[in-house]
Amino acid sequence: MNITQLFSLKGKVALVTGGGRGIGKFIATGLAEAGADLILTSRKLKNLEDTAKELEANHKVRAIAIACDMAKEDAIDSMLAEAQKKFGHIDILVNNAGATWGAPTLDFPLEKWDQLFNVNVRGVWILSQKVARIMKAQGGGNIINISSVMAFRGSTEMAHPAIPYNSTKAAINLLTMNLAVKLAPYHIRVNAIAPGFFHTDMMAFIDKPELKEIRDAMINEIPLRRVGEIDDMKGIAVFLASEASAYLTGHVLVADGGLIAK
Repeated sequence: MNITQLFSLKGKVALVTGGGRGIGKFIATGLAEAGADLILTSRKLKNLEDTAKELEANHKVRAIAIACDMAKEDAIDSMLAEAQKKFGHIDILVNNAGATWGAPTLDFPLEKWDQLFNVNVRGVWILSQKVARIMKAQGGGNIINISSVMAFRGSTEMAHPAIPYNSTKAAINLLTMNLAVKLAPYHIRVNAIAPGFFHTDMMAFIDKPELKEIRDAMINEIPLRRVGEIDDMKGIAVFLASEASAYLTGHVLVADGGLIAK
């Protein structure tokens, strides 16, 4: 294969959870630009529909939006049934949907701990298992999990008062490695991306003038002295989803501007 063929995703179908905005939209856009058709899913349909229309118009691919609560197995089953009916196969799964919720550590409620693990770990496992069965039947596939730099470190109450979040992402890292070993005989590769700070809707609050001091302090901690943008995520996602990374499985690729290297 030449280099263009190695990175091409033409003829592939990708399922991206949380694909309507933020990191999920960045990834979906990159996969569409490489030629993949898209299944976008999350709880909120409006963002998904807008993104699907945008991808179809700009990149001449097929894209559908399906609402799904990743904490509910029956909702996952319904979403997969609709996706299979539309496309007939799933070649790439991007487990991007996730949740966070903040409260002081000593007051953090158990029900919110369980809620974060249900979405960030349990939901990822359920969907991965179900899609892996589809991929095994069709002869192979590719799973990309979205972790976080927070999987490798602790965080202060001021910076990130969500005690379970880091643990859920650490679980995703090990789930990635374990699935990579167990699914390799079925020609299914499993890798993860661990983003640092990216310029997304969720992070938009940091641009407020009154938070300039906090933003400057955050940027100062990043060796490249900037947050990630859409192009920084698109290239990584296409690399992991394509034949360009055919000899890579069980790897967690950190995209953080050098943050955890310090």
